[in-house]
Amino acid sequence: MTEKLLNHRAEGSASAPPLLLGPSLGTSYALWDKVAPELSITHRVVRWDLPGHGGSAADLIGPGATVGDLAALVLELADSLGIERFAYAGVSLGGAVGLHLAVHHPERIASLAVICSSAHFNGAKPWQERAERVRREGLEWLLESADARWFAGDFTDPVLVRDHAGADPQAYAACCDALAAFDLSDRLDGISAPTLLIAGREDPATPPPHLREIADAVRGATLVELPGASHLAPAQCPEAVLTALRAHLDGGARRGMEVRREVLGDTHVDRAQSRQTPFTARFQDFISRYAWGEIWTDPTLSRRERSMITLTALVAHGHYDELAMHVRAARRNGLTPDEIGAVLLQTAVYCGVPAANSAFATAQRVLAEEESGEG
Repeated sequence: MTEKLLNHRAEGSASAPPLLLGPSLGTSYALWDKVAPELSITHRVVRWDLPGHGGSAADLIGPGATVGDLAALVLELADSLGIERFAYAGVSLGGAVGLHLAVHHPERIASLAVICSSAHFNGAKPWQERAERVRREGLEWLLESADARWFAGDFTDPVLVRDHAGADPQAYAACCDALAAFDLSDRLDGISAPTLLIAGREDPATPPPHLREIADAVRGATLVELPGASHLAPAQCPEAVLTALRAHLDGGARRGMEVRREVLGDTHVDRAQSRQTPFTARFQDFISRYAWGEIWTDPTLSRRERSMITLTALVAHGHYDELAMHVRAARRNGLTPDEIGAVLLQTAVYCGVPAANSAFATAQRVLAEEESGEG
């Protein structure tokens, strides 16, 4: 393992679901400037620089580098941050890194978004020739065509163009070597992570058919084509990219909300949602994603068993308002009044008679309301 790590920027709560963002060749993590801050509202976003780009050391890779080498550096970065499993989104070469991770390290990838990228980059020869010329002449000859290769129309991004000019030629050439050797077209059907493909309709480097090839091979994949977008879609069309990524990444929250409604009922959840404010939005997302989307969906315990455990925990801590809500939930999960009473009687032994006394009063009120049709 190398002692050096890829330069990176982390945003969002450390307790939020992790999301790693990969850049395109010639750019830095500034490629995500218009997207990452919004994604960090609900995710722990970590965006990284390629070797010799932005703030990453050039000697992290050398001649003959592969996409697998870059993927290994990304895993080292994730390990250093204590991130085991993560969502991943990448552009062009960064997208190729994501494909490699999804094929070779599926246990690390919770979901995958491949943006303006490909399973193969038009053969090895063009990239070999570019690498040779960059090693001889540097990058200046590429700068004149950067806008045409990256953007549609008259759009430009001075920060990304500056980062292109500042990239280390040797590391850039090594990245070209990686693109030259990359071809996962015969491994795509092995990708199991939920996958989103985003194509720019004006992209000359990786046009929509490249993304369509991946979408057709990966079971359940979604393909989104962005009109007016070229190769660096997150810079030119950030709102469209953000919308697609949010819909893709919110799968856990959606499932959590479904389970939350099944257990607690629509009335309670609608009331909680109506009270949501920008201040509480992240907490509500946390509840839906983790409590309901991960814990309550874990098949190890049945919902009946989870209800019994939850009732006991709420009595132990004296959370009687929450207890009332979960008595109703326990009934939805199949517990009879007698079984709820037995659980509360158990709490008298281990949580104390006063706690159980209050719990019985709360449960009796809820069960009476339910019997009368008021609950």
